[in-house]
Amino acid sequence: MLYFTRWKALGIILTALIVCLCAVPNFFPESQVKTWPAWAQRRLVLGLDLQGGSYLLLEVDSNYVKKERLDQVRDDVRRTLRDAKIGFTGGVVVRNDAAEVRITKESDVQAALAKLRELSQPLGGLMGSSGQRDLEVSEAGGVIRLTVPQAAMLDRMRKTIEQSIQIVERRVNELGTVEPVIQRQGNDRILVQVPGLQDPTRLKKLLGETAKMEFRMVDTTVSPDQAQAGRLPPESELLMSASPPPTPYVVKKQVLVAGGDLIDAQATFDQRTSEPVVSFKFNTSGARKFAQATQENVGLPFAIVLDNKVISAPRINEPITGGQGQISGSFTVQSANDLAILMRAGALPAPLTVVEERTVGPGLGQDSIEKGELAAYVGSILVIIFMLLTYRLFGVFANIAVAINVAMIFGLLSLLNATLTLPGIAGIVLTVGIAVDSNVLIYERIREELRGGRNAISAIDAGFKRALATILDSNITTFIAAAVLFYIGTGPVRGFAVTLGIGIITTVFTAFTMTRLIVAWWVRWKRPQSVPI
Repeated sequence: MLYFTRWKALGIILTALIVCLCAVPNFFPESQVKTWPAWAQRRLVLGLDLQGGSYLLLEVDSNYVKKERLDQVRDDVRRTLRDAKIGFTGGVVVRNDAAEVRITKESDVQAALAKLRELSQPLGGLMGSSGQRDLEVSEAGGVIRLTVPQAAMLDRMRKTIEQSIQIVERRVNELGTVEPVIQRQGNDRILVQVPGLQDPTRLKKLLGETAKMEFRMVDTTVSPDQAQAGRLPPESELLMSASPPPTPYVVKKQVLVAGGDLIDAQATFDQRTSEPVVSFKFNTSGARKFAQATQENVGLPFAIVLDNKVISAPRINEPITGGQGQISGSFTVQSANDLAILMRAGALPAPLTVVEERTVGPGLGQDSIEKGELAAYVGSILVIIFMLLTYRLFGVFANIAVAINVAMIFGLLSLLNATLTLPGIAGIVLTVGIAVDSNVLIYERIREELRGGRNAISAIDAGFKRALATILDSNITTFIAAAVLFYIGTGPVRGFAVTLGIGIITTVFTAFTMTRLIVAWWVRWKRPQSVPI
C-alpha cells in the first residue's frame, strides 16, 4: 500500500492539481474572467439565497387543460362524422369529461362507432405498452359517448407541464439572466428561481402571458357599439385592445395565421417614425397563408390578437407576400422587446398562475455568504486543531489532504458550472468532517497495529489496507443517501446533495491517494522506527 511508481505518483498529483486549478476563476472578478479563453471561464454560480433574486411558484390551470382536451375531442368528432357523411342531431355536446353525439340514422351507428374509435390512441403514443387508451368509446340508444379517462388526462397534464417548462425556460433565458433554476414541482406546478433579478414584476408579466398569437380579420359589417348592444354576428367576437384606453374591436373567430407559424420576432425601430415596433417573420406555411389572406382582403383591417386582446389592427394596403411584417402600436422599448420575447418563445399550452412569490435582496444574500463563510472557517479551524493535537505529524498530513479535498470540491463544482447555495455550503462543511473521519479511521487502525506488536512501516501499511473496506462502506452508504436526496429533492435539498456527493468522491480519492502518497514519501525519507501518532 505504501509503494507508488513514479508514473502513478505523477498521475495523482496532476489529477489533484488540474481539478484544483478549475477553482481559480472564482477568485477573480467576473469582468476579468470573461476575457479569458472559453474553456477557462467556468466558475461557481451563486444561488438565489446567496446573491439574491426572484422566486416564483407557478401553477398550471388544470381546468383549462381539461376543457381544451374536451373541446378538441368535440371538434374531432364533428370533423370525423362530416368527412364520413354520417348525420347527427343536436350537435356534439361536452358533458362530464365526455363528448356525446346522437347519430340520426340507426343504420349509421356501427359505421360511426368504427370511425370514432379511430380517434382513440394508445397512451404514450405508438410505443405505449400500458394497454390504456386516451379515449373510451361507447354507445347506448344511438348516442355515442367518447370519455377521456383519468389516466389520459394525467398524461396530458404531464405533457403540458413539460412543454410549459421548455417555454418558460426560453422566456427567462431571453432576459439574459444567469443560471435560472426552472423545474417541475408536484403534479401541476413549476418552480422558477432567477438569481440576481431583484424586480420580479417584469418576470411575472412575461410568464403570466399565455402568448397565444393569432392573426384574424376585423369584422367591418358591424360596429363595436352595435356588438355591445347585442348585435354580434355568431362568427365574430368582441375583443378589447391591449393598450389603454381599452378600445373594443369586432374580430372574426376564424384564425388566418396562428402564432405557431412564426419563426422569428425582433424589437426594432420604424424607419419612418422612429417608434419602437416588433418585426416578425413566418415560416413557409405561415408566409403562404398570410400572403393569401392579405391578397383576398386588400383595403380591410386585420387584427393581431395576443391572449384575446388586440395589440394592433392595421389596414391591409397591399398584399404582403414576403412572409415578413411588423407590429406597431404604443410600444416602449421594453414593451416591444417583451412582446418579441413572447413571440419567439412560443405560446404556453395553458395559463400559469403565480401561487407563491419571494424576493431575496442582495443584502440578505451577502449576510448568508458571510455567515456561511464564518461557519466554514470555524468548523475547519476546530478540525485542524483537533487533528494536530490528536495525531501530531500525521494530523498535519491529514490537514493537507483535507485542504486539497476542499479545493477539489470547488474545482469540480466550477467545472460543472454548478449553482452554490447555502445548503451547498453546509454540504461542503459536512464533507470536511467526513474527510477527517476517513483519516481518523486509518490512524486509529495504525495505532491498533502498533499495539499488536507490528513495526512502524508494517503498521502503517496494514492501517491503510485494513481501513479501506470500512471507509468504502461508510462513504458508499452516504453517497447513496446523497443520490436519493438529489433524485427526490428539489431546490436547496438538491444543492446539498450535489456538494455532498462530490465531496464523498473527492474524500475517497484524497484519503487513499493523497494522504497515502504523503505518508509514503515521509516513510521513504525518514525510514522511521516509531510512528509519531
